[in-house]
Amino acid sequence: MRPARYFSALLTVAALALGTLTGCGVQGNPQPPSLELPKPVSDLKAARKGDKVLLTWTAPRETTDKVRIKEVGKTRICRASVAPASMECTPAAEAPAGQAPAPGTATFTDTLPRELQEQHPTGVAVYTVEAVNLRGRSAGPSNQARVPLAPTLPPPGQVLSQVTAEGPVLSWVVPADQQGMALLLPETTKDQQPVAYRYRLYRQDKGQPAAAAVIIPIENAFASPQLAQPNLNVRDTGAEWEKTYLYWVTTVTRSTAEGKSVEVEGEDSPPVEVSVHDVFPPAAPKEVQAVATSGGGQSFVDLTWTLNSEADLAGYNVYRREASSQPAKINTELLKTPAFRDANVAAGHTYLYSVSAVDLRENESGRSEETSETVPQP
Repeated sequence: MRPARYFSALLTVAALALGTLTGCGVQGNPQPPSLELPKPVSDLKAARKGDKVLLTWTAPRETTDKVRIKEVGKTRICRASVAPASMECTPAAEAPAGQAPAPGTATFTDTLPRELQEQHPTGVAVYTVEAVNLRGRSAGPSNQARVPLAPTLPPPGQVLSQVTAEGPVLSWVVPADQQGMALLLPETTKDQQPVAYRYRLYRQDKGQPAAAAVIIPIENAFASPQLAQPNLNVRDTGAEWEKTYLYWVTTVTRSTAEGKSVEVEGEDSPPVEVSVHDVFPPAAPKEVQAVATSGGGQSFVDLTWTLNSEADLAGYNVYRREASSQPAKINTELLKTPAFRDANVAAGHTYLYSVSAVDLRENESGRSEETSETVPQP
């Protein structure tokens, strides 16, 4: 009996041991613990405006071994003026540690030191970001993002505006330290100097804030004796009547960096709001001629004049008077063509005629020079 009991006890112990092993759920070889290194950023971008550089990237949400990050360490923002093959991170700033990043884009704005721009006007600034864990370790820096180091100039302090019949005119005084700028170079011109400057004028439709701003050509800029000298005045012939716009001016630096032509915009001037309201009538019609006809019991006067050239012309009004009376309009509706027949005339009477032009916003011109005609007796 003892051997049987002993053999049964061994089976029981073996079963318990096997159950313990299978209950742990261990399958295959044991895995090493996660190093908790955030995945390196791979989509860093940099955009410069004046002295500011906006960096954008997608913050890592997983480690290099695909474990979800619950709490992140600091993010080092690195800037260098040169880019060797293996560049160590020299932090320009650090983003603080905290909870795991939410989905979306992370941003940081760096300010380029003025002395760095002046020392390397044809150089570049190279940025990387490096996400580290709570122990200060990382899987390496991000991709590199580059911006030119060309120095920029401040914008005009104030932009003035005046609405004219040909469109709004934007004006600004050129500061004393910018009077040597190549202001009127066409956008396609490549200046031979290492660094060249010019102005750029923008227009934004206030009623469509999401639409892209439009660059207004400044090649036909002119000076005004009514402003402090020197000054620039630009007429915006592309503006539409009865709209409100925002205008601003920025300086543009043109240079070369890494063998390529580059340009950098400076800061914007304060915007000026301009309501382009049409209060400007068309020109008065010219060369009005009258020819009287009588016969067959009927008399009339035929009028003709030169066609106006305004794009917003709506039509014409005809005025008539006799020597002892004031001009009175004799057409009931606007005339669409430069001709009119006056059939309400009497033989033997002399009439004086004049014509005005009216635009789509009911601005009426002054009357033309009068022309006279005597209706003959039948």
